[in-house]
Amino acid sequence: MAFECPFCNRVLSSRSAYSQHVKRCSENYDSSSSSSSEEIQNEFDIITPEQDDNSEDNRNNEIIYISDDEPMFSSRSNETSDIMQVEIDELPQSMNSLTFEEFASIRYEEPASREPEFETDESKSKSDETETETESESKSDKTEFESDKTDNESDESEESESAEEETETIPKFPNNTYSDLMTLIIQHNLNNKAGNAIIRFFNKHSNLPTSPLPKNIEQGRKLMDRMKLINLLNKEKTNNNRNYNEQYTSNWWARTEKTLPTGSYLLSIILYSDASTTDSLGKNTLHPIFNRFCINLKKSKYLKNPKSILGTCIIITWRRNKPDVKQLLAYLPIIKAKDDTQKISEEHKNIVRRTFHKSLKFLLSSLYDDNGIELELNNSIFWCFPRISMIISDWPEACTFALTYKSTKSNYPCHFCLVSKEDLSNINLNSNQIEPRSHNNMKLYYKNNTGKNVSIENVRNFFWSVPNINIYAATVPDRMHHLDLGLFQHQLNFTKILINKQCGKSFIDKMNNRVKLIPRYKDLKSFPNGFLHLALLTASEYRSLMKIMIFIVDELYEDSGSPNFIKNNKITEVYLKWNKMYLLSRKKNYEESDVTLLQESINEWAKLFIELFKEHSKSELQFPKLHSWVFHICSSIREFGAINGYTTETYESLHKDYVKKPYKLTNKKEIEKQIMKIIRRKAIITESSSKEIPKTPIALKYSKKLYEFCIQNAEIYIQTRMNDPDLEKEMKLGFEKFLECLDAYLDFYDRKLSEHEEIDMIFHIYGGVTLKFGSIMRATNKFHKKPIFSNIAVEMNADEIFEYTSDNGVCFAQVLLITEIIMNYEEPMHLALVQWYDFTSSVNPYLYECPLLEKTNIFNLIEIEAINDIIHIIPRFIDNNEFLVNKFLF
Repeated sequence: MAFECPFCNRVLSSRSAYSQHVKRCSENYDSSSSSSSEEIQNEFDIITPEQDDNSEDNRNNEIIYISDDEPMFSSRSNETSDIMQVEIDELPQSMNSLTFEEFASIRYEEPASREPEFETDESKSKSDETETETESESKSDKTEFESDKTDNESDESEESESAEEETETIPKFPNNTYSDLMTLIIQHNLNNKAGNAIIRFFNKHSNLPTSPLPKNIEQGRKLMDRMKLINLLNKEKTNNNRNYNEQYTSNWWARTEKTLPTGSYLLSIILYSDASTTDSLGKNTLHPIFNRFCINLKKSKYLKNPKSILGTCIIITWRRNKPDVKQLLAYLPIIKAKDDTQKISEEHKNIVRRTFHKSLKFLLSSLYDDNGIELELNNSIFWCFPRISMIISDWPEACTFALTYKSTKSNYPCHFCLVSKEDLSNINLNSNQIEPRSHNNMKLYYKNNTGKNVSIENVRNFFWSVPNINIYAATVPDRMHHLDLGLFQHQLNFTKILINKQCGKSFIDKMNNRVKLIPRYKDLKSFPNGFLHLALLTASEYRSLMKIMIFIVDELYEDSGSPNFIKNNKITEVYLKWNKMYLLSRKKNYEESDVTLLQESINEWAKLFIELFKEHSKSELQFPKLHSWVFHICSSIREFGAINGYTTETYESLHKDYVKKPYKLTNKKEIEKQIMKIIRRKAIITESSSKEIPKTPIALKYSKKLYEFCIQNAEIYIQTRMNDPDLEKEMKLGFEKFLECLDAYLDFYDRKLSEHEEIDMIFHIYGGVTLKFGSIMRATNKFHKKPIFSNIAVEMNADEIFEYTSDNGVCFAQVLLITEIIMNYEEPMHLALVQWYDFTSSVNPYLYECPLLEKTNIFNLIEIEAINDIIHIIPRFIDNNEFLVNKFLF
């Protein structure tokens, strides 16, 4: 590639020589000449990786020497010095076609000094030979740059007229058209000139009074710069705000990585174990232990090796949580007692504990080789050091790993710290009042034979000798056992106790009846018979109750005449605070400010929880899980990353595949050996069989056809349907409004219903249809023996959005009919007849942070493709025409 000097028209073959030549040549040139400076900029545009044709600021940017800690660009003065030196061997043949990623991957080196390196005679002769060959090409390039310059100037003038850029972060694009345009620009790497041509073309031919597009592409790029990207795999710090998401962003990872040899990689091992019964009577048990791996091949600032692989986490959280990623290590031995007397003896219990930890030592000690291990990945060998990072388990199992007392009545029941049982419900403790457990202080108690004073067992802990782990902090709080099966279960039980004491059993029955009436929704467990009769609920059922309980207790005392109405408001408030806390706990990415917000949310909920229910608890809420959640979950996020990375939700289902089902296939002799063979055979079949390609839902795929009629007999047919006593009121209302809405819909397209009476127009009424995002919209009298008429969200047109009260640009409606209209010589019309909701008040449009709606007498046929989402709307049980949009779905 040749480079022409903008001052003397000399062509140089070397970029390094070109840089130094321009520097010397510019010293003798009048820098005030505007035409010359423009030509210089055009030449610099050749080596700039990404340029904005509209941006005047880009003319003041130059490439400087780059290191890992320095920005790519900086503003420059009018001088042309300080151009970076590039290793020519690593440059692509054509810099004009260089993408930003390719450009950023080039290796740059800063020269030893800033003194100019003059051309050698050899390089000068080579450049002279090249000059003649490239003269015509460079002239044509120059002409092209001058043409682009004219377009740039016009674009810059447009930009100067645009409004000043706002500083606040925005959540999304103003409308779908705007979004589609910027998607087109970014995906196809179009420059500003091409993008502005698209905008002018669209505005010319769209005939819209107001354009939904930006004034120019530069404005669109700036808007995107202000949009917050939550799920971007993190750089470890963003605006000086620490991020925690994947495990490799955690403090433990950073600390452990520093202890490894230069050039090696950290292989994180996560353990899970739990005893499980193998038969329905619970007489036989097995104790499986699983592991999963997390390795990050991302270049780390803690590793000094410059050739570290650039990449991403091999098994990221969402993938690690899939059942097939877990690996069964072994079945741990279970020591059985001869009788109940021996079973409760301290000697037998210590034998069980020693056996557990010696089994772990046998399984895991081989991992800690001083030389590490070699891991083959994608035909490459990586030098890795395995380290156990954390233990996922329920509370009793965590105590088994930590060898702390399992009883919640012990003096120091928390396996994280030395908090006394009297302070378990005290949420006002400060850091000086909580002493963390560590290997050092626990070993000291063990050696002095005073472990009973801090509630630890008289057994040596295997993990005391394992590097890079604090077993007391590594047994992380598990959200499913702490919240779903723990604190929420308590909150639900205490709610029933409180309501029963204040208002009587009839209000408990009222709660139960409300649960029965909750509308069906995807991924939401239905309780057709209520929930009071259920003796034991699963974690999934508790999570479903979480999503609806605030609507169940809403104004529950309203017609009771009870003096405790204010306390009922506090019950709804405690469920609101719970939901906000729970939603925050499910975040995939935490900035430091988010961790602080979660801690504040936990404190607010815990304070009200204790205020409401402490007097109804026999132990006065002295729950280790309450203390652990309040004081230790946020430190676990900083230590190990987002909570989603260490939950037992997917592990619990593994007991069926690795314990219960294989057990049933054995002859009950040498059970462990038989089970291992069964599992191994299944693994071989799974590995050798071809993987099924998951089916992608087909948009606008209709389910069962309910009715069919033509335009000629529409009125008679509809009247017959409306007289059907088995038809639900929603569908009757849909048929009643059908012809009126169809006429209005056709009129919108300059057609009349009467014009089509002489031609074939066939109406198909369906019970459901698959939408573009995979959800199924339904409008049918019977679905699992119950009627269902889906509620939908529709994103309003940008031009109409200010005419309606909306929830961030979204309006709501209920679907009454789903129809496909077939006409001769035209494409079928896919429509839904809907009844619109509106906000009950523009002054107070929200209740419990959910939109508070009422049904209107406005009906429309809308295109199915315009529907944005299926939503869950719950009727308020104290009013016939008030509804709440459920915002607590997770």
